[in-house]
Amino acid sequence: MYYVIKFLVKVFFKIAFNLHYEGRENIPDGVTVIYACNHRTNADPPLLGANAKGKFAFMAKEELFHNKLFAWLIRSLGAYPVSRGKGDTSAIDTAVERLNNNRSLMIFPEGTRSKDGKVHKGHTGAALIAGKTGKLVVPCGIIFGEKLKFRTKVTVVYGKPIDPAEYVDICDAPNPRQLVKLKNRFMDDIKLIVEGEPENDAETEEKADE
Repeated sequence: MYYVIKFLVKVFFKIAFNLHYEGRENIPDGVTVIYACNHRTNADPPLLGANAKGKFAFMAKEELFHNKLFAWLIRSLGAYPVSRGKGDTSAIDTAVERLNNNRSLMIFPEGTRSKDGKVHKGHTGAALIAGKTGKLVVPCGIIFGEKLKFRTKVTVVYGKPIDPAEYVDICDAPNPRQLVKLKNRFMDDIKLIVEGEPENDAETEEKADE
């Protein structure tokens, strides 16, 4: 059932949008990973997961589960509810459990949708999960214009995986300072995917003089 729904979702998005995927070769085979991605719309999890390898799980705000039909759909795709702003530590435990039971995790470190399309400051939740499990972090980007409309060009990019062991001691309680370093690393990669290389001062001054 999972793969049938995943296939139907992919077909739907292919029809609804001018959809392109890049970097799928960066996703390791045969292991679960953490997909860390920018956040633009509620469609991000299925957009990201439709061409990902294997099964996946993702956190979703509990309000999305109030509609029974929609709750069934997103649960079928691997969603589980999280109570935002209530210190819901069980969400981290569930993420670790899913990763250890053959489901990759999709997570959006910004914590809320970006209204201007830019990548904003991330939280350390994804880094904490990586530090507890040792799972590779795959930085990702979902790129489109101002609004997501019918036949909008959407590009989903999977970046090169990051080994958390290069930044943190893998254990049940990783060092908070190390987690910030890991978080900064994958957030920098996400920003590079979505926004591209920043202009240097010389280029900026040259453009200003034109």
